[in-house]
Parts: sequence; C-alpha cells; structure tokens
Amino acid sequence: MKRIILLSALIAVTACSRETPEVANNTAASVGGPSAAATAGPAGDGSTFTGLPKKKAPDYVGRYVGVEGMYLNIKHAATPGRYRLEMQWDLDNKGEFKGDAVGDTIVFERNGVRETLRPTNGDATGLKYLAGKTECLTVKPGEGYCKK
Repeated sequence: MKRIILLSALIAVTACSRETPEVANNTAASVGGPSAAATAGPAGDGSTFTGLPKKKAPDYVGRYVGVEGMYLNIKHAATPGRYRLEMQWDLDNKGEFKGDAVGDTIVFERNGVRETLRPTNGDATGLKYLAGKTECLTVKPGEGYCKK
C-alpha cells in the first residue's frame, strides 16, 4: 500500500512539473515566437540557436553553355566550399581555375583578375541566345553560362 501511495505521489509531482503544450506555446507567443528568443547552444560552445535551420549553400556543379562554343564546367574540389572550374570564355581563351564559394557566388582569379560567378537568369547575362533560361551564372554583362 505504501508503494502505491509513494508511486502515486511521484507521478503527481512529475506530471505537475512539466509544461503542457498549450503553456509552452503561449509562453513562446508572448515573447515574440520561437525565433525571437535565442537559446544556448550545445554544451560550452558559446553559440546560440534560434530554432531556424541554416540555408544550405547552392551547389553549382554541372555543365553550363554560353554562346559561340563557350562553356563552363564546375566540379567539386577536394576541400568543401571549393570548386574546379574549366571554361572557355571567348573564341581564343580557355583554362582551368580554382573557385571559392562566397555566399551564393563563386570567386576565382583569371589572368590576374578576380572574377565572380553570380547566379542569374538568361536575360541578366545580356546574351540573346540565353534569354529565357533560368539556371545561369554570369561573370559580367556579355559573359554568362546556363544549364541546358
């Protein structure tokens, strides 16, 4: 009998100490929602967690075509966030370059000049042949590449 009373008391204390889903939702709403209050991250790392997942960086790996035989091939490098670029950017020049992911762009150096591949559509490339395409990368007006 003592066991039953002791067990009942333990269950009652445990049940009373937990928040109900309604209480938790009302508390979060009164503070401004789950994204308003950051909570401590994993033990001792000093970071905060807002409850929102990080966006995955875009992956541009693949073959892109430009105009008049121009092309861009993008492959992953051995290091995360790095790419290997193979491209022909005009009738007389082609080469291979190392690219680094910076936000939603890929930065690379070509002939001593820092260049940036930016995600665009075909209209933004300024090239009539690529107009209407949706998955494109543009270096500068007149130099762009789109996935087939």
